[in-house]
Amino acid sequence: MEHGRLQSANPNPEAADLKSGILPTGAWLRAVALAGALLAGQVAASDQSPPCEVGSYRLDNGDTLDIGPGAAGQLRWRATDGSTGALASEDDGTWTSTLGWTERPDGHRVSFDDCGRGGIRFDRTAGQRVPLQQIDTRFQGSGVTLAGRLTLPPGNDPVPLVVLVHGAERDSALERYSLQREFAGAGIGVFAYDKRGTGASGGRYTQDYLTLAIDAIHAMREARRLAGARAGRVGYQGGSQGGWVAPLAARIEPVDFVIVSFGLAVSPLEEDREAIAFDMQRGGFGPEAAAGAMAIADATARVIESGFIEGYAQLESVKAKYGDEPWYPSVRGNFTWYLLGNDEATVRKEAPHLVYGIPAHYDPMPVLETLDVPQLWALGGQDRDAPPGETLRRLAALQRDGRPIVTALFPGADHGMYEFETGPDGERVSTRQPEGYFRVMADFILGGPLEPGYGTAELSSHP
Repeated sequence: MEHGRLQSANPNPEAADLKSGILPTGAWLRAVALAGALLAGQVAASDQSPPCEVGSYRLDNGDTLDIGPGAAGQLRWRATDGSTGALASEDDGTWTSTLGWTERPDGHRVSFDDCGRGGIRFDRTAGQRVPLQQIDTRFQGSGVTLAGRLTLPPGNDPVPLVVLVHGAERDSALERYSLQREFAGAGIGVFAYDKRGTGASGGRYTQDYLTLAIDAIHAMREARRLAGARAGRVGYQGGSQGGWVAPLAARIEPVDFVIVSFGLAVSPLEEDREAIAFDMQRGGFGPEAAAGAMAIADATARVIESGFIEGYAQLESVKAKYGDEPWYPSVRGNFTWYLLGNDEATVRKEAPHLVYGIPAHYDPMPVLETLDVPQLWALGGQDRDAPPGETLRRLAALQRDGRPIVTALFPGADHGMYEFETGPDGERVSTRQPEGYFRVMADFILGGPLEPGYGTAELSSHP
């Protein structure tokens, strides 16, 4: 799941914001209060056909293994400890694995009996498919019909229910979100849905947070309707851009919990500046380079704030001034890389279509300062796209004010909550998710006390 960033062929193709305008605190909260008037409706049915091996498996050693779709012709396995690999089929009917996304063999071998219906073997450990209960649906969002799916653990007992809120990605959540099976395998009900303009959902793709929050509320209502008596405590898990949307949805219509994964408590423009500052820090550059990089950030912000209409002369000026500096190639940010890498004509033509609806100056603090819902914020200490420094400072202040917030900082994780290795070209390749990341989320949803430690996570909670 990704933040609001420009989508393109960049190694991190995430979309950026582009529309402007911050509401004063009072006006913003009035808008939130009035948003409830936009809510209504439901309907039914969706058709997704994943590979027959896709599912949740309980191994004989007690571990749970998720098998999901991978790249073309491949599958992907995920374990609850965060380890993962891509699976490619062999002539003998088995599947061989590669480490994370590295394409290096990791020695694991998987086989399925009757396409998983008769069980699985992961290396030497056998297992059986967990009989998850799935209900596909179509329901009414804010003026559009959305496609969703409720996934429940086996049995009839009440279970916690979590709605997965999108990042900025345009992929189908119903096809790609492994958490819908992973959480269900841990005894949690899950509702996933395709964001408007993606997958099987209707409407125009947007990154307008209020519209998306209202869609999320409709999704929650549909999830509760379908779960019926099985719905226990309910809440949201929002990754990346969903970290702006999920708290807003909870502020409009309260729930029992909110999880923000690799999201932020700053605006998209502040995010871009923090990311550029982190670029300079990681590159080992000094104050002079940092000042030049911030001048570039000022120039790109002006283009964005104008809706890609103005600011090109200033942008060309800083590109000419700093283009030969040794630190210049390291300036990445979230959307600045796109403006630096394309000419004015291309940006004017493409950018308005690449993003739609995000307020670049959106301030999440008026929502967070008045949100009494228990929250878990899981953040990555090496997140290049959403550096957590200022967000952690703001969350700590909210904790001191008594807000029910827990933070879990995984120091070695990048955006998406992935650990990585760095190649000779400086590019990162994801290897796995951190030990403890899934467990802390599952424990928080289940509502019991959290453990003292989750892998390398640095935990902090309100006094």
